[in-house]
Amino acid sequence: MDMMPKWAEVTLVPLISLVLAAILSALVILAIGEDPVEAVNLMVTGALGSTYGWGYTLYYATNFLFTGLAVSVAFHAGLFNIGGEGQAMLGGLGVALACLLIPWPHWTLALLGAAGAAALFGAAWAAIPAFLQAKRGSHIVITTIMFNFIGAAVLNYVLVNLMRPPGSMDPATARFPEATHLPTLHDILLPLGINFSKSAPANVTFLIALLACVLVWFLLWRTWLGYEIRSYGKSEPGAKYAGISPVAITMIAMLISGALAGLMAINNVMGEAERLVLNAVEGAGFIGIAVALMGRSHPFGVLLAAILFGFLYQGGAELALWTSIPRELIVVIQALVILFTGALDNMVRMPLERLFLMLRRGRA
Repeated sequence: MDMMPKWAEVTLVPLISLVLAAILSALVILAIGEDPVEAVNLMVTGALGSTYGWGYTLYYATNFLFTGLAVSVAFHAGLFNIGGEGQAMLGGLGVALACLLIPWPHWTLALLGAAGAAALFGAAWAAIPAFLQAKRGSHIVITTIMFNFIGAAVLNYVLVNLMRPPGSMDPATARFPEATHLPTLHDILLPLGINFSKSAPANVTFLIALLACVLVWFLLWRTWLGYEIRSYGKSEPGAKYAGISPVAITMIAMLISGALAGLMAINNVMGEAERLVLNAVEGAGFIGIAVALMGRSHPFGVLLAAILFGFLYQGGAELALWTSIPRELIVVIQALVILFTGALDNMVRMPLERLFLMLRRGRA
């Protein structure tokens, strides 16, 4: 019998962890001589108080959605894929090649082609650590960390030596053709009578990320493959006894995970920058780990956690702009959220379990 109801595990534990992180963050802000209430108001206003703020919040959330889903799929298979950063980098390379080498007539076709290339490159970069884990026993954490750095080196070489336009000093590709430019949320919502900010970077990729949430949920809880992935993650000996191949599940789960991380490049490379630059990922691969932990590896939870971290990113930018609070403090707040929702999860979970057990005994 579960010690605690499922709803409490999914919602109450992360919520209490978030409140504890917020209290500690407020104490840190007080310690540097700022008003935490004013700081929260400024963050909320800057991130959620206008369509411009929402545009940036949803833009960041889209990146974190893809990387959070990537980590979640691997988690369900008992794998710790922390290579989302490198897989997203290589996904960006796939997007750039698809947009620059193929003369697309319309953005819809370009989106399909670039998405396929991003998923393919991300999955290919995840396939090597997956193979090493499945066949050679190399630990997936070590190999995916290494492949983040290898991916950064590969991308640096390609941008500087192969894809940089002649005469340009910037380690970036040429601008993508206009036919590949994705519509922003302003373009999508204007026909519906909603005047969304034109300068905000949120684009149609956010809708694709929402679709990815639904598809990942369907895969994991409504297909036989998803059942095998979750069974293998819960008990490898039991899965083997049931005839599930560890090699096949490891490879398939990591390929799906890498493809999801690679798809992030549609948002930041094709949708926002409209070219491939050197540091396009900006740590979203690592934030995806925190998003997956906070969302309990469930697509709906990952969506909520991604929006929260998008809020922290955009709100933190507003704080750094209008107050003396340094941008680095937002990293501290993110670290506190990760600490309480991940490393100190049992500090919240165990008292709640005892509380629900006492309530159950009282009713009995």
